[in-house]
Amino acid sequence: MGYIETLRKAVGDAPLILVRPSVLLFNDKGEVLLVKHSDGQWGIPGGLMELGESAEACVIRELAEETGITVRNLKLYGVYSGEELHVKLRNGHEYYNVVICYVSTAFTGEPVADGREVLEAGFFGPEHLPDPINPYIKSKMKEFNFKIAGD
Repeated sequence: MGYIETLRKAVGDAPLILVRPSVLLFNDKGEVLLVKHSDGQWGIPGGLMELGESAEACVIRELAEETGITVRNLKLYGVYSGEELHVKLRNGHEYYNVVICYVSTAFTGEPVADGREVLEAGFFGPEHLPDPINPYIKSKMKEFNFKIAGD
């Protein structure tokens, strides 16, 4: 049982604060890696930090688990929190996410979705982004000067 499951067992449906490291990963063509989650939305890869794990180690682990990619040279892009990162699931669980976002262009491997947490994975240029993209992620991509077609 993972950290979140153990915590849920102890606190029930009470809102939680979760640390969610993620990465804007760009290939040599300037395309960004996006993953399609089971809710049907596309976003950037990342996941939930486990006890004793660093944010960097979490990103490296999650990217490898979800897409088969090994990432290096993570550079901190920003730390985000607040009401816009509040999530309420259908089962009643509520989370306030603290997102630690990194950027990298150093990696090995080709994206292959794990089929469980990630249904699809691939690199996309700004003119060919899949839909729907999580609106918060899209706004952060724009801030990074990723020129999104139609905006």
